[in-house]
Amino acid sequence: MLLSVRSLLFRAEELPLTMKVYNLACEQNHRFEGWFSSEDDFLSQSAQQQIVCPVCDSFKVGKLPSAPHLNLSAAKPDSAAGASAGSGDARLSSPAVAQFQRRLQEMARHVMENTEDVGEGFTEEARRIHYGQSEAKAIRGQATREERDALADEGIEVFTLPSGLPPKSSLQ
Repeated sequence: MLLSVRSLLFRAEELPLTMKVYNLACEQNHRFEGWFSSEDDFLSQSAQQQIVCPVCDSFKVGKLPSAPHLNLSAAKPDSAAGASAGSGDARLSSPAVAQFQRRLQEMARHVMENTEDVGEGFTEEARRIHYGQSEAKAIRGQATREERDALADEGIEVFTLPSGLPPKSSLQ
């Protein structure tokens, strides 16, 4: 008797029929997705601090409001107009977009691994380093647009790390 690898690895009755996909954010507003078998599963993992932000490792994670899932696949017309609407989806899932997302993720990982997080004290620490009052080192933290503009006016180069890392991926 032949058995498929799939039948050996998975038993249909053990697989959850549905998954809850939540939009999550940590206290620093890093946004990411979480997949759970149920609301209770999410609440349990959250209470036990098992949900961690993939960007900053914060355990203070909460759910964001999200729109309900609507299955509109049955409503797609088979006309030429429907085909052109689908072409936009193809562009979003193209190899070039996937490669860009991977590189963005690699850059974010590199920044996280090779910088010191100074949090809300970023602006002050950047000035101390720039004016030689503190040891030169790579730092990251939070700054408002006005604070970033003021740093630029003083000749201090900073950049904003893009938020919006690709969903369904993690830095871990």
